[in-house]
Amino acid sequence: MTRAWLIGAGPGDVELMTLKATRALGQADVILVDDLVNPDVLQFARADASIVYVGKRGGHPSTPQEGIVAQMLEHLHAGRSVARLKGGDPFVFGRGGEEQQALHAAGIEVEIISGITAGIAAPAAIGIPVTHRDHAQGVIFVTGHGAGSSEPDWGALAATHMTLVIYMGMRRLNDIVGALLAAGMRADTPCAAIESATRPEQRHALSRLGEFADAVARAGLGSPAIVVIGGVASLALARAAAASSSDTASSPDAK
Repeated sequence: MTRAWLIGAGPGDVELMTLKATRALGQADVILVDDLVNPDVLQFARADASIVYVGKRGGHPSTPQEGIVAQMLEHLHAGRSVARLKGGDPFVFGRGGEEQQALHAAGIEVEIISGITAGIAAPAAIGIPVTHRDHAQGVIFVTGHGAGSSEPDWGALAATHMTLVIYMGMRRLNDIVGALLAAGMRADTPCAAIESATRPEQRHALSRLGEFADAVARAGLGSPAIVVIGGVASLALARAAAASSSDTASSPDAK
């Protein structure tokens, strides 16, 4: 029987995929794969499955969304089972909601298989909890990719005093930092940026808001990356400071 899945592949580490996701990949005739998916997860696909790369990444050439939906419908109408494989979770800045709507409009039911979103996994990878009773009553996931009328209301976000986890914000980091400072957010607010989280090439930068954009630039970080702004990031800053002190104390030159 023809089936359709929207599958979250998780933040990058293959072992962070769910068992349900791996089982679904093993049933699909066709797998449409996003650019940010770790290719190693395709080890769970059938040997005879058709793998179609439909990369979507901000700032890079990508397959139009309409083209992706058209491909899904073409295969489904031909009687093939289709898995749409996305990085993170399909319903967190993954356009999974749009694809679900399109399939439903065509009379096709689709199974949603959640994945661990990078907005939680990336901070955790460097020891940052997105909520903490001493630092934040909640967390807000927001895209930094907006422009014009779709620009997030950074003033309103700053006023919540909650953890801000920003997706797709690296290209506009200077503007975002400036808007938060202009809205009254303290310059000493802890911040972190994590690139390629949970993968071997993972890197990060820690700083206070006033120097954050410069610190990220000096570290040479780029996309894909998650930005965390708020008191919870102080836990990573404290750990980094402790590690630095330990290294200094153990140095042969230490007095």
